[in-house]
Amino acid sequence: MKAIEIRNKYLNFFKNHNHKIIPSAPLIPENDPSVLFTTAGMQPLVPYLLGEKHPEGKRLADFQKCLRTVDIDEVGDNRHLTYFEMLGNWSLGDYFKDESIHMSFEFLTKELQIPVEKLFVTCFAGDEDCAKDEVSANIWKEVGITEDHIYYYGKEDNWWIAGEEGPCGPDTEIFYDTGKPACSADCQPSCDCGKYVEIWNNVFMEFFKEKDGTYRKLEQKNVDTGLGLERMAMLLQGKETPFDTEIFEPIMKKLQELQKIDNIQSRRIVAEHLRSSMMIIADGGRPSNIDRGYVLRRLIRRMIRHLNKLQIDLVNLEELIKLNIDNLKEMYPELEKNKETIISVIIEEKEKFVKTLAHGEKEFEKEMKKMHQEGKKEIDGKVVFKLYDTYGFPPEVTKELASENGMTIDQKGFDELFKKHQEKSRLGSEQKFKGGLADQNEKTISYHTATHLLHQALREVLGDHVKQCGSNITEERLRFDFTHPQKMTKEEIQKVEDLVNEQIKKDLKVTCEEMSYEDAKKTGAIGLFTDKYGDRVKVYTIGDFSKEICGGPHVTHTGDMGTFKIKKEESSSSGVRRIKAVLIK
Repeated sequence: MKAIEIRNKYLNFFKNHNHKIIPSAPLIPENDPSVLFTTAGMQPLVPYLLGEKHPEGKRLADFQKCLRTVDIDEVGDNRHLTYFEMLGNWSLGDYFKDESIHMSFEFLTKELQIPVEKLFVTCFAGDEDCAKDEVSANIWKEVGITEDHIYYYGKEDNWWIAGEEGPCGPDTEIFYDTGKPACSADCQPSCDCGKYVEIWNNVFMEFFKEKDGTYRKLEQKNVDTGLGLERMAMLLQGKETPFDTEIFEPIMKKLQELQKIDNIQSRRIVAEHLRSSMMIIADGGRPSNIDRGYVLRRLIRRMIRHLNKLQIDLVNLEELIKLNIDNLKEMYPELEKNKETIISVIIEEKEKFVKTLAHGEKEFEKEMKKMHQEGKKEIDGKVVFKLYDTYGFPPEVTKELASENGMTIDQKGFDELFKKHQEKSRLGSEQKFKGGLADQNEKTISYHTATHLLHQALREVLGDHVKQCGSNITEERLRFDFTHPQKMTKEEIQKVEDLVNEQIKKDLKVTCEEMSYEDAKKTGAIGLFTDKYGDRVKVYTIGDFSKEICGGPHVTHTGDMGTFKIKKEESSSSGVRRIKAVLIK
């Protein structure tokens, strides 16, 4: 069964079970302080998980485009992906464990025809915060899972929370037995040997974890589930890896045709990073040296390094992009729609990286000359890392060039520095997540409203070409990216600042209306990422100044927000500017 067939079966199944199908949110999140990219299906729905009313109701289902970069250096093995698709269904204070488990079981065994004996499940073992989840276990027994296929684990395995605080609760995970031999007599779903593969996770959100580590019961109990599409396609097709499915097969085959040196790891990296880069660009991302732009740059450059490793002429890159778009356009029409942009962004980044490599070679020659003068035969690990970190010069290239000059490199020294760099990057990634997807308090809500005022003020001062490209909000400040071709003048910045403060002083009322997306457009509401909206949307109006389609939440009046101050205006990427601002009370 192809991936798109699984997706369609899933959406139709939940539609028939009274769920409204909502569109995938973009990879680049709106007004979410916690992450660079959309990393989970529940991420765009946090306000509704906390009690905000969703315009489409209490039962929702969708497919969500996701991107996680924590394991970027692991891509190339047989399972890691940075971009993936998550199928999900939600109950926002409607059904809970019983109906959720019954629907999951029915979909897997009836719609996907998975034999019951291939399914294993895990439930929460219980601790001082929450009792053992025997309720879920008993429901699994009711539907047909035998007791010897049910396991209990602690918080590390069967408890879900986004970040350090926020809505959370026990989960029940569903595993598929691949039929591979057990690694030991004690082999079970928690084992990482490959016999059992997790396919679905049903999270029962009944708690809220506070900053101090304590838990309180949520007034609204929710269900949040996630089923990985690539993994399910792989299993149902009897393939060993996602790279053997139709999602990657054409590009993998083409790379094998073009390569002069055979390397399965490099082929997987090229195929995976090309798809991820294309998806980010299609959703508005552009390469840069900061935040998500840096992630995109890293993906493209890592892909190019491995094309070089395969000794594939970079002139073939455009053909590879077109092949991938053609293969994936049925699943993701936005790739075809943004075809020319995707090609130009990747090719331009390729040209920049080729120059970077040339700079790296010059630096290498300088270091080599220094080494010869000092009579050294081994290049210090610090130098190898500097060439990699500063000039993007791959360590394997440094090693190759050193060998040609009768020298070696301090591999151990480099590996230690690289490991520290990875840990720092990982901590940085986690820090983005640390704010907690539910970090909505008085300050962040004020900043969220301020982005609406800022957006409209920019349009009035600079022109209607201004469109929001993304924002990042914390308790301390807001960051707002928008389309504009040149640096703002001091006068323009002052005008925007004054205009926002004028609206705050007016103590404008903030109202919310639910309406169809078409009616929202007719009212003149600004809509971002227009293909993401469902049939019904929320429109937030701030006095007679601003009207935007948005999920919320917002202040009820602008008067208590404080004084708006723009601290910095800078370039974010080509054609995109960035403002950092604060609210001072």
